[in-house]
Amino acid sequence: MYPTLLIDCPDQPGIVQAVTRFLYEAGVNIVRLDQHASEPVGGHYFMRLEFATANQSKTEAHMAEFQTKVAQHYAMRWQLYWPEPKPKVAVLCSKTSHTLLEILHLNSQGKLGGVVTKVISNHETLRELVESYNLPFHHVPIDKTSESKQASEAQILKLTEGDDLLVMARYMQILTDEFVSHWPLKIINIHHSFLPAFVGADPYRQAFDKGVKLIGATAHYATAELDQGPIIEQDVARFSHRESLSELRNLGQDVERAVLARAVRWHLERRIIVHHNKTIVFR
Repeated sequence: MYPTLLIDCPDQPGIVQAVTRFLYEAGVNIVRLDQHASEPVGGHYFMRLEFATANQSKTEAHMAEFQTKVAQHYAMRWQLYWPEPKPKVAVLCSKTSHTLLEILHLNSQGKLGGVVTKVISNHETLRELVESYNLPFHHVPIDKTSESKQASEAQILKLTEGDDLLVMARYMQILTDEFVSHWPLKIINIHHSFLPAFVGADPYRQAFDKGVKLIGATAHYATAELDQGPIIEQDVARFSHRESLSELRNLGQDVERAVLARAVRWHLERRIIVHHNKTIVFR
């Protein structure tokens, strides 16, 4: 991976020229530049740019002037990400393993874009699986009382100090507003339906009872409002009236694995800009 610059700002002429000229003067070589404007005129502008540099410390010193020389003039929000160190990822799970396995496999192959540091679960079910990947497994039980939930979330916060992203790999607990506030746009959840349809509990049963012909999955950022965070990725598979609820679940789980993996990888590869409640994903 290369150093990656993410920018968004009100659209106006001259943005591309200002950014690329600044980088030219910094002595770097632009490898890729992707951009999007929400409207032909007067909209909002988004840019993702990768560049190569022979001298990181010199480039870092030059980029310290980006705010005053470029960003301030265009009212930019911007962030520069260096490829090392890789982002640290903690995974939350419950009893089902399919999405967790996908994340652990990609991590073991060095294809995730970050490094999984630990897995935390409210059940012991998946301990052996996780430890087979030589990763720490932490059991943090939760009962139905608010005191237990508060204590469990406090323990999870302590365990995840130093991590950059939380992945909810079918973690079947609703996170409190207070917990989510510690991780703004840094928690990715997989919802086993095509949001905004079939929100809440047991969406596969809801979809089956509705007689759907397509079953989907949605990866989104977790926010204080349940299942309403910015959507990162979605996909669907066709479903027949001949198939049972069990077959629908199996089909849906295949979709979940792929959708969550793509969303996590895109986040870690710095391909996502969140604007209001939408995402711009430079794939």
